[in-house]
Amino acid sequence: MNPFDTAVYHAINNLSGHVKWFDDLMAFISQYAIEIYGALFIIFWFTLPRSKVDKRQTLVVAFVAGVFALLINFVIAHIWYRPRPFVSLPSGSFHQLIPHAADASFPSDHASGSFAFASATWGKKSKWVSWSFTILAIAVMFSRVYTGVHWPTDVIASFIVGTIAGRLSWRLSPLLYPVTKFAVKIFRLEPKKKNTDHTV
Repeated sequence: MNPFDTAVYHAINNLSGHVKWFDDLMAFISQYAIEIYGALFIIFWFTLPRSKVDKRQTLVVAFVAGVFALLINFVIAHIWYRPRPFVSLPSGSFHQLIPHAADASFPSDHASGSFAFASATWGKKSKWVSWSFTILAIAVMFSRVYTGVHWPTDVIASFIVGTIAGRLSWRLSPLLYPVTKFAVKIFRLEPKKKNTDHTV
């Protein structure tokens, strides 16, 4: 393993094991990031104003970006296998806070999906959606190293993969708009029509 990964991994991972509540928080974020994002998607979808179909379009594009990121990761992991830290490092030299299969470490699916969701919202009108997704993505990136299941360059690569997936997904935005309109109609979230009847 390269010196950068080893040094930064230990610098971050050695922070764990000292404050239980923070360990528990990092473990929760690391394990359940996708579920947290799922809850945020649902909350944002139903709390955005009815007139903001374009903002719901951003959520649809973000979801597709997450799928793109995982597909990219699937290809990368099958081209190059890199073992996880808990496989490569001597026992007792790290803290592993969560269980994980000894599959490919590079890149991180959780971090890639998180940054794909986040990057698809960058520069869009729903700033609070963008900030929420981005802060969570950074927390996921940090937590995957903190809990001992990824190398630093795994999550750095995931940031790149997620950002690329987010940009690519917007190229498909015109094709996804009918999906957004259909979903808005299904959940009865169409903008309310103005009453033009002026009869007394």
